[in-house]
Amino acid sequence: MNELNSCHQAIENCLRSRTFSIAHLYKEEKAMDMHIHDCYELYYSISGGKQFLIDNKFYTISPGDLFIINQYESHKLTQIDTGIHERIVVNVHPNFVKALSTADTDLDYCFTNRSPRFQHKLSLNKEQQQRFLYYINKITSANGYAHDIVEQAAFMELLVLINTISQEVCKTPQPKTNQAVNIQDCSVSSYKYNHQVDDILAYINQNISHPITIEQLAEHFYLSESYICRIFKTATSTTINKYITARRISIAKALLNEGMSVSEAYERSGFSDYSNFFKSFTKAVGVSPRKYANLTIS
Repeated sequence: MNELNSCHQAIENCLRSRTFSIAHLYKEEKAMDMHIHDCYELYYSISGGKQFLIDNKFYTISPGDLFIINQYESHKLTQIDTGIHERIVVNVHPNFVKALSTADTDLDYCFTNRSPRFQHKLSLNKEQQQRFLYYINKITSANGYAHDIVEQAAFMELLVLINTISQEVCKTPQPKTNQAVNIQDCSVSSYKYNHQVDDILAYINQNISHPITIEQLAEHFYLSESYICRIFKTATSTTINKYITARRISIAKALLNEGMSVSEAYERSGFSDYSNFFKSFTKAVGVSPRKYANLTIS
């Protein structure tokens, strides 16, 4: 399997092949805003970074951290250092993982389990890091006779490794260093007011199915509109409205996947205008809500 050097290309290849693809990245591509895509994502950090925002959770990024993101979770890298930013991103089609699973072994577990103990971040120890990279290298270096079988076998072993670690983490209380962090825990001086943003994120997610405006948020938190917009953008590298839209699209996708009608998903995800819902959903997902609903049924 060819190792790609673009996240966008990896996502496209994954969706086209309906299997998986691997990208090894060193520099930041054009910054992505809060986004979702129809494939799972495994994000392995080699050089580390500062923050990952997944849904309403912030995570610090250290070398050896592995993030597990499913197709309904909006996410964005924030506060990334300039220069070298080395990471490996594996995009996986959900149906491919389900097809590889058996009655005794659910390889989809790490992507679908979202229990109270679940964390998107797994901090791999040295041995686990070596095994992860071994499987990645085995997949990307396979060629010649039976290369496809070697790739799939190594990929299955990679999923077994990740699921084993994920299940162990869910059973064991984790130290604070491996938990999703409230952004007030960050020590960087520019994060002086980030505890307020943490409260804003919590409020948005608790009220996501209802109308939310910047004016309402400012009034609720006794802050000016300009100030609340500024501190949110500083902490998350995105705007309040873009964040709300991304979260609502994530919710709508999940509801449509459960078999809910387009009109019900539109109403329950918090959009107040169907035209805006249609345009935002189509732009983010690549197909209209109705076509997406039909694809999930088929």
